Amino acid sequence: MKLSERLQKWITAYLMHEKPRTNIPICDFDKLSYEIRPADVLLVEGRSRISDFTKSFTQSPWSHAVLYIGRLHDIEHPILRQKIKDFYNGEPTEQLLIESLLGCGTIVSPLAKYKMEHIRICRPNGISKADAQNVIAYAVERLGYQFGVRQILDLGRFFLPWKFFPRNWRSSLFAEDSTSTRQICSTLIAEAFRSVQFPILPIIKQSADQNIHMTPGNSRLYTPKDFDYSPFFQIIKYPIFTLSENALYHHLPWEDNSEKVV
Repeated sequence: MKLSERLQKWITAYLMHEKPRTNIPICDFDKLSYEIRPADVLLVEGRSRISDFTKSFTQSPWSHAVLYIGRLHDIEHPILRQKIKDFYNGEPTEQLLIESLLGCGTIVSPLAKYKMEHIRICRPNGISKADAQNVIAYAVERLGYQFGVRQILDLGRFFLPWKFFPRNWRSSLFAEDSTSTRQICSTLIAEAFRSVQFPILPIIKQSADQNIHMTPGNSRLYTPKDFDYSPFFQIIKYPIFTLSENALYHHLPWEDNSEKVV
């Protein structure tokens, strides 16, 4: 193995190293997994070093976004089902996600992978069943693409003061490259929704004749928090305790605390 390959492997392992879980998840994963639908976006808080970096420069608790595709039988096109099988050798009844990960590229993962994490659903409001399948198809067709490490660095530079960097470090985010086979998690999902003209955070302008015009945002600039912020996605949370009755929170299992608030 070449020195550059060993270095890249070491850096990847360092960035993907996860801190141990210190808290019980505050989400009801069983209810979430029952209610989630194909083409929903799942946001993950994340515990790795690259997750901390992402949360820091985006000023958000969300470091990772994944696309829920359902079970194998939810995929209508047989060619797409076969491609998923080529990338995932699990049980056909498992609930599946597509995600882009550093060191792994664009892969298929089981929903259960995030059972112990802090997560929430972002649901595209009003998306048709056909377009939901097209969004999934777009992501499935990109299985095997490599992770865009350069894009992560570009995003980091984009959020930092430019004057501190030499000219040859300038961002390449706005250089359109339709032949690129490198993705990051949010870019892949943003491009999938853009393929069916579903808005996330479009640029809206009003012309002199008072007509409204919309332009899609740059997919390469999207981060996980944008799906949370988008008015076109419904935020769905399933807390570990459901407060459905009046003042039910008074009966939560609070730890006894002798200190009183004055």
